[in-house]
Amino acid sequence: MGRLILVPTPIGNLGDITIRAIEVLKSANVILAEDTRTSSKLLKHYQIDTPMRAYHMHNEHKVVDRIVEELSGEVTYALITDAGTPGISDPGFLLARAAIEKGVDVECLPGAAALIPAVVLAGVPNDRFAYEGFLPVKKGRQTRLKQLAEEERSMVFYESPHKIQKTLADFGTYFGADRPACVARELTKMHETFHRGTLSELSAHFEANKPKGEMVVVVQGKR
Repeated sequence: MGRLILVPTPIGNLGDITIRAIEVLKSANVILAEDTRTSSKLLKHYQIDTPMRAYHMHNEHKVVDRIVEELSGEVTYALITDAGTPGISDPGFLLARAAIEKGVDVECLPGAAALIPAVVLAGVPNDRFAYEGFLPVKKGRQTRLKQLAEEERSMVFYESPHKIQKTLADFGTYFGADRPACVARELTKMHETFHRGTLSELSAHFEANKPKGEMVVVVQGKR
């Protein structure tokens, strides 16, 4: 059987890739990339010329069986996403599960994930936390928020800049405006910032300052 290796890529700073990740990307037969245009910049930076193929949320259901079939041969495929660890709010779970079920050797290298530095530096309890990723946009959103209102662990969410104000407002409604939280923005990049305060304070900040960049929101659990 072949091998499937999930390879974390930098979430911002290209220097955060590991030596082992570079070695795997150079030696693999094929790199499955979420966006080949985005990944080509990383590969060019590290002089990696391994062939790439697209594997993303819009085609994964169609191609997963074919890829697993190819992995029945003596090949090594590396799976990467635009940033971070495949399978963590990114494509990867479906392929990893299907490969495991077929007896393919599946590995995941340690590496970048935006939630860890956000949790560590949020300023809220982090001995126990719940990773929630992206909230539902419409269907199921209120139900999820009502459930999380009783969560006692700190909670970690991913959010885009054009939705952050609505999300903070929803958090204030369901969790309480005085709940401590942190918005980590542009992690590992030149303009990395951490905004800490109550949900009402954070909501007011982003009302007054146009949000930019990808964000991780860490909210303290119910006391």
